[in-house]
Amino acid sequence: MTQDLNQTNESKQAALCDSCAGIQRNWRRAPGHAELVQGDNRKEPRSHGQVTITSYVCDRCGTQWEYENDKVNLHAGWSVVGG
Repeated sequence: MTQDLNQTNESKQAALCDSCAGIQRNWRRAPGHAELVQGDNRKEPRSHGQVTITSYVCDRCGTQWEYENDKVNLHAGWSVVGG
């Protein structure tokens, strides 16, 4: 079973294009890349107030991303959705 999980994780990582693979995750103010297409945004409550989360999709590889804009949390930022 562990081998199956490792193969699944490797295939998900292999699906990222070079530009997506270069995005620094979970770090506020890290840049995305030019082929990310912005989608909808939403507000979510945090202990210090609301933050904005914006969805993006890569035009090249189809990876779905979210960017959490939380000025209080340095470890907010980019994350892959559904993976």
